[in-house]
Formats: sequence, structure tokens, C-alpha cells
Amino acid sequence: MSGYTLTYFPFRGRAEPIRLLLADQWASWTENEVQTADWFSGKCGLKKNTVFGQLPRFQDGDFDLYQSNSILRYLGNKHGISGSNNQEKALVDMVNDGVEDLRQKYGRLIFMEFETGKEKYITDLPNQLSAFEKILSQNSNGTKFLVGDKISYADYNLLDILHCHLDLDPNCLSTFPLLSAYVERLASRPKLSEYLKSEKRNKRRITPKHQ
Repeated sequence: MSGYTLTYFPFRGRAEPIRLLLADQWASWTENEVQTADWFSGKCGLKKNTVFGQLPRFQDGDFDLYQSNSILRYLGNKHGISGSNNQEKALVDMVNDGVEDLRQKYGRLIFMEFETGKEKYITDLPNQLSAFEKILSQNSNGTKFLVGDKISYADYNLLDILHCHLDLDPNCLSTFPLLSAYVERLASRPKLSEYLKSEKRNKRRITPKHQ
């Protein structure tokens, strides 16, 4: 696919699940990197033209789209990875909403409560992850994907937030065998593995708070 442009800051953040999807689906894209100082100062001139004053921005030719989950759904539909029927589509959307809930909790920790709340967050994390372990167990005994027989946009979103939590606590999946195997299985997909090992990815911090 040509004509894709992803505009975001010089870290992984909310753009990373989109990158995982594009890489795994053999899609090429152009990165338009915006420095945070230029964004907040208005120097780059982008913020005032965005729909909600936020990035990422995704361009497919002349088509502009904002909001990370809307971008994931759009690409899921375009690449045929949003569920094989109406029920699967609904389940994929449901699980993706669950990932969003976890991402918001993670964001609050990283940006607002890290010094005072990290220990409590990690202690409570199994309660958050158990739902995804259960979802996996209900589909081919956890040997495939979140929903059905094909990968979906929700899988890329979950994989990214699991990577974020593994950075926070490398042992967070030790009591979740299905999630542990799931991360390894997805990361071994040829194009995804290539991207995950790439210099482009590894030079980006997870968030502005990471070194």
C-alpha cells in the first residue's frame, strides 16, 4: 500500500499499535515526526488544524483520520482484519474497548501517579490482565487470536499494551500462560518480528516519560 502517512511524536505511544498493524500487513507508510516542543508552541502549525487537537493523524492519500482507535478500525476494515462476520466484528470491537480501558489506566499511572502509585498498580495488574487471559482461553483454547481464526486490529492493540506492561514489570505475565504464549506467537510473525527488531522502533521511547 502506498500513500499512507502517520503523523505522531518521536515515541511509540498511541501510534504504535497502528505501526504494528501496518508492518504485519505488509503495508508501507511514511512517518511524519512532530517534536513535542514544536507541537505545544504551535511552531509546526498542525495542532490548530486537527479535529480534536490531538495526534496521531493518519492519511490514506487524500483521506485524513484522527483518533487512534478509529484509525485501527479503519485499517482493520480495509485490510480485512476486523472479524469475519457481524458477531466477530462486535467481539473485536468489544475487546479493543477493553484494551483502551487498560491503556487509559496505564497512561494515568505513567503521567500522573508513577512515583506514588506504581507498586499498587503492579499489585492490581493481574486483575486487569485476567480478563484477556479468559478471552484467549475461549477461542481455540488460547492457541490463536483474540477472536476467530484471523488476527484483528484488536490483537495489535493488545500486543502493544502488553509490551508496555512488560517494560513496567517484566514478570507481569508469569501467571498468565496464554498471554505469555500469545505475545511470543504474535512477535514471531515474520513481518512483525522484522519491525519489532528494527532500529526505527527501538530508537523510539514508549512514552515521553521513558528514557
